[in-house]
Amino acid sequence: MGRLRLGAVEYLNARPLVYGLHRHADRFDVRFDVPARCAELLHRGEVDVGLVPSIEYLRGEPYVAVPGVAIGSDGPVASVAVFSHKPIDRIRTVALDASSRTSVALFTVLCARHFGIAPEVKVMPPEPQRMLGACDAALLIGDVALLFDHEAAGVEKTDLGLAWKAYAGLPFVYAFWFGRPGVIGAGDIVALGEACRLGVEHAGDVARQHFPDDTARAAIGARYLRDNVEFGFAERELAGLTRFYRDAAELGLVPALREPRFTWGHPQDRDGD
Repeated sequence: MGRLRLGAVEYLNARPLVYGLHRHADRFDVRFDVPARCAELLHRGEVDVGLVPSIEYLRGEPYVAVPGVAIGSDGPVASVAVFSHKPIDRIRTVALDASSRTSVALFTVLCARHFGIAPEVKVMPPEPQRMLGACDAALLIGDVALLFDHEAAGVEKTDLGLAWKAYAGLPFVYAFWFGRPGVIGAGDIVALGEACRLGVEHAGDVARQHFPDDTARAAIGARYLRDNVEFGFAERELAGLTRFYRDAAELGLVPALREPRFTWGHPQDRDGD
């Protein structure tokens, strides 16, 4: 069989999960896009497996997930946040990052269940100053949110990873690998798990590769990967994801509730043994 087509989020927090996959060029063909684009490519069958926003698992055909690895947080995440001119419970308008899917759903759940607000929303490109000029608040994700100096801009930062932990008492899973049943082999699962393990061990190298010409940003990125992002996908992460899915379904954000199914692959799949 040909190489497995992987679609991955282009942000720093995804880089540990693909660390060293160039060594498996005979097995994987990897492309990087913003989260919304990753989801579109998977739903259209233009990639076989995607490191895709977690909410999209419920918006396509029945998928299976790769076990053990994900992008999550168990408290402050730093890279998914609402920046606002006023306290979060007083915002009336919010600009949403057009490239986001899961973070918008997370924010919607927290507005309804935790913040107690129902702001008017406007979808915009991820440009903090422009967004904050148009609305009370801006929802930003990824590298833009991580690096935005909100103190210099004179705005408050509400970390949605921390807000979710306060609300649910569980980790939050932002993205994980999933694809159609029968596509992922046992060897693929092993290779993806090893890539994640190596990426976590070499967080400094990952950050320097992502910000090759900026040592200050690389240092911020390395701390973020070590201190904020969680890359495991075990019992507590699954409980947090299931809670999110239940809330999203109850609020009508997804067609129906469906708990994640995992694939363990088959030794004969794509490996010839």
